[in-house]
Amino acid sequence: MTVKIVCKEGDNSCVDSDYVHVCTSCDPNDDTVTLATIQRVVDGGNGTLQSPPKRHVKRLVVDRPMSYSEALGLATCYAERKGIPVVYSEKL
Repeated sequence: MTVKIVCKEGDNSCVDSDYVHVCTSCDPNDDTVTLATIQRVVDGGNGTLQSPPKRHVKRLVVDRPMSYSEALGLATCYAERKGIPVVYSEKL
């Protein structure tokens, strides 16, 4: 399976209903350290009164010291294993 990697530029709207989101940022206490957060996002429901839209977020990694490339590699491996076609990445 091929995983498509999409770099987000501040846009929080995603078209896919099941994807992995990777976000890296500088540690507020030490700007030499990069922190990574990786989450799986699943949007359910079709937005009707009978089935309102629901978003489930499973945090896989939260503020863990790791480089952007390490975080993206880990997220891509997870997506391949779970059969998720898209990884959204975001550097802050």
